[in-house]
Amino acid sequence: MKKLILLAVAVLSFSFADAQAYNGVNDNKFQVGVNLQDNATSINITYDYGLGDNISIGFSSAYALGINEDIDANFGDRFDIKGRFNANLGNVINIDENFDLYPGLNLSLKNFGGHLGARYFFTDGFGVYSELNTPLAKYKTEDLTPAEEIHNQFTISFGMSFSL
Repeated sequence: MKKLILLAVAVLSFSFADAQAYNGVNDNKFQVGVNLQDNATSINITYDYGLGDNISIGFSSAYALGINEDIDANFGDRFDIKGRFNANLGNVINIDENFDLYPGLNLSLKNFGGHLGARYFFTDGFGVYSELNTPLAKYKTEDLTPAEEIHNQFTISFGMSFSL
C-alpha cells in the first residue's frame, strides 16, 4: 500500500510540472462550476479563447437551478449569457506558471459588468477556478424584483477548469 501511494504521489508530482494556466494565442479553456448569489444557485459554464499573450475572449452562461421557492422566476430570469474579455496576467505577475489571474469585462443579457478570476492547473488539462462577478451598469434601472435580481447582482463562481 505504501508503494502504491508513493507511486501515485510521484506520478502526480510529475504531471504537475508541465501544467500551464494560460498559453497565449489559440489557448482554449472550458470551465464548469457553480454560481452562488442571493436567492439562487446556478450551474455556470465558461469558454475562453486566447487572442494574444495576455488577452482572451469568450462567453459565460449560467442557469439558476436552486431558487428560493417564494420567488416566481421564469426561464428569462433563470438564464443569462455573457460575452467576455479577459486580461490574463499570470505570466505578468509571475507567481507560478500554473496560476492565472484574469480581470475582465463582460456584456450580458442583463447588464454590463466586470469579473476577477483566478485559475490553477494541476496538469496540462485539469485545474480549478474561482471568479467574482459584479454588474457595473444594469439595463433596468428601477427597483428589480427578486426574480430580476438573479444574475444581476454580485456573484461568486468556482469549479473545474479544462484545457481543450
